This record gives sequence, structure tokens and C-alpha cells, in this order.
Amino acid sequence: MNYPADLKYTKNDEWVRVDGDTAIVGVSDYAQDQLSDIVYVDFSAAAGAQVAQGATFAGVESVKAAADIYMPVDGEVIEVNGALAQTPEAINSDPYGAAWLAKIKLTNPAQLDALMDAAAYEAYCKERSA
Repeated sequence: MNYPADLKYTKNDEWVRVDGDTAIVGVSDYAQDQLSDIVYVDFSAAAGAQVAQGATFAGVESVKAAADIYMPVDGEVIEVNGALAQTPEAINSDPYGAAWLAKIKLTNPAQLDALMDAAAYEAYCKERSA
């Protein structure tokens, strides 16, 4: 598994990469591994939408299961990764790069402090796999 140190993570397996007041959100390597082959991505939030921390903003389906994707922090959606409609399997091959899900403008950056760093998230994943 890959746990990039520059990200923050949620217990629902989303990640956040922050650049100033903008954040990119996606699903972790652990999540894509658990879901297996992802075949469909659907966004319930579009550009301009205000999405609260913990609210569903997307869903993914795989050959094994379907999963809701939750917003890790409050924000306004700037862009969703529309390319995933045509290539949802990119989440399996590049969950931290080309397969990002949404770019948001942070509205409550203090919420980032409650998210896990890479070491804590790795320990959390290993605990669940034991």
C-alpha cells in the first residue's frame, strides 16, 4: 500500500492534498484495493456546490461493491474529475494522481487538523486488515 506523506486521510478512506486555500480530494490506495476493479464513478455534487464535511459527494461501483465517497472537509466544489466517467479504472491504477475526484475551495481549514496523517492512517489500515 501507498500512503503519501503530504496527504491527510479520513476513517472513510478519503484523502486530501492542500495547496493554499484549495484542496484536492480522492480515495486512498487502501480503499481502491478493498473495492477491487472500479467500473463506475458518479458525482452527486457539481462545480459551485457547497459540500459539508461528511456529506456524500460521489459514489463508486466496483465488481465487488458500491461505496459512497464523503467530503473530508467543508468546501465549495471547484471541479470534479469528469474524465473518471470514461476511465473509472484509473482509481485502481493512480488513486493519488490522475484519479483525483474533486477540487474544492476550503471553507473551514481548521477541520484538516482532525484528519489523520500518513503514519496514523497506515496504522489504521493495518489494524482493519489484521
